[in-house]
Amino acid sequence: MLTSVDTDLIRVLADPLRLQIVTLLSRETLCTTHLVAETGAKQTNLSNHLRVLREAGVVETEPCGRYTYYRLRPDVIEHLGRSFVELARTARTTRAADNRRACP
Repeated sequence: MLTSVDTDLIRVLADPLRLQIVTLLSRETLCTTHLVAETGAKQTNLSNHLRVLREAGVVETEPCGRYTYYRLRPDVIEHLGRSFVELARTARTTRAADNRRACP
C-alpha cells in the first residue's frame, strides 16, 4: 500500500520540470549548468526544484570544485514502483471491480 512518504514522493515527482530532471539524471550524473542547458529552465528555478528533490531523498549531491553534481537515487524510485505494483496486485487478486459496497 502507499504510505504517506510515497504520497509525498508522488507530489514531488508530479511537477513536470522535476520529472524531467529525474529522467535526465536517470541517464547520467549532471551539474546544475548541464541541467539548465538541457531543460531551458532558469538557474534559480532549477536550484529550487533540485532542493525539493534532494529534501525528498530522490537525488543526492556530489561537490566537485565550484560545481555540484546531482545523481538519482534509484532505490527511492524502485520503492515507489513496488508500491504501485502492490496496488495493482491487490486490485487484481481481490477483483476490486467486482467487489462493490452497497450504497446506504
